[in-house]
Amino acid sequence: MTEPSKVIHVRNVGHEISENDLLQLFQPFGVITKLVMLRAKNQALLQMQDVPSAINALQFYTNVQPTIRGRNVYVQFSSHQELTTMEQNAQGRGDEPNRILLVTIHHMLYPITVEVLHQVFSPHGFVEKIVTFQKSAGFQALIQYQLRPSAVVARSSLQGRNIYDGCCQLDIQFSNLDELQVNYNNERSRDFTNPNLPAEQKGRPSQSGYSEAGGMYAPGARAVAFPQMANAAAIAAAFGGGLPPGITGTNDRCTVLVSNLNSDRIDEDKLFNLFSLYGNIIRIKLLRNKPDHALVQMGDGFQAELAVHFLKGALLFGKRLEVNFSKHPNITQGADTHEYMNSNLNRFNRNAAKNYRYCCSPTKMIHLSTLPQDVTEEEIVSHLEEHGSIVNTKLFEMNGKKQALVLFEIEEQATEALVCKHASSLGGSIIRISFSQLQSIRENSQ
Repeated sequence: MTEPSKVIHVRNVGHEISENDLLQLFQPFGVITKLVMLRAKNQALLQMQDVPSAINALQFYTNVQPTIRGRNVYVQFSSHQELTTMEQNAQGRGDEPNRILLVTIHHMLYPITVEVLHQVFSPHGFVEKIVTFQKSAGFQALIQYQLRPSAVVARSSLQGRNIYDGCCQLDIQFSNLDELQVNYNNERSRDFTNPNLPAEQKGRPSQSGYSEAGGMYAPGARAVAFPQMANAAAIAAAFGGGLPPGITGTNDRCTVLVSNLNSDRIDEDKLFNLFSLYGNIIRIKLLRNKPDHALVQMGDGFQAELAVHFLKGALLFGKRLEVNFSKHPNITQGADTHEYMNSNLNRFNRNAAKNYRYCCSPTKMIHLSTLPQDVTEEEIVSHLEEHGSIVNTKLFEMNGKKQALVLFEIEEQATEALVCKHASSLGGSIIRISFSQLQSIRENSQ
């Protein structure tokens, strides 16, 4: 067996596979310092910043077959411990200065957008393109200048500086990419030479592919483990390169059948509030001929598997839910379906990796966020107490925003409070509720 190395050897790299595609596949596991495309051999060599990052990547792709643009690629440790000038020259560039910069943001206490990066980097030259993405260790961006000298000056001037006082420190390297591919102009990517690009791909739900993952900066590529795992980068970032116990990652069925519902108390919005904890919702249909049954179409098969795994047997409105994969691949849009594809209440359009990480079965503890700044514990209790006996509450502040933990006596009460009061108005704010994995409330709980 080849000794572990920070250099990864990738085989079956077809001509249709770009540098961006390969970076997208490995970026969640750490910083990529070098990439060499061996086009004549349909292979590539990719160097991670350190050996543990490479080990994490190969461990993940041992259990999950990496696929790019419908083609299986095969990964192994390279016999090289370091990419030398000889290997790099096979691609035509080594560590020479380049017009594309790879920027890592450390200590990111405030959101960094394309607009913020443009303000920081544009004084040093014309910025053509910016792409941002999330990896397990933090936030990164690729900045493409029109001219290489501009990138050299920007790196020299900005390396190690903070965007905001005391935080958001810039760590800048030269990328060895030749050209950034930008398919969409939105808060995560921008082509300043082509203002007419769409904000997202038409005809596809906003939560799939690039916009959903947050860390997937080659939106046209499908650098995913299985066709349904459009969020591979976010999934890998959330779970440290693995998958939660009991989750296979192999399911390709997006629609879930929910039965044994309390038909007197359930409706589509309540189901949305519950199932959106595990992924974005496309549409929901309550079955007329079976009033205690419903179909829920999730954004992809992985999200559907999370919902089935964590919600099977959950208690809601006095009924124990049966949650299984449906034989229907999707729900046909019609008068009796409720559409949620474009809902801004879908949780996974932003911070997908964080939302995956917080997935769990229903608990007795719920977490409230986006609260009004002047809210009191008494107001929170008054808003929720109709759903059951509240044992304890804690109001706290994180990053300048009010949040709260509320502990109910039993899980079913917490579940009812979540499905009924998520996205409800409290003091003029639309509040967000999710399950907390904390077992108890302590004075320092956050």
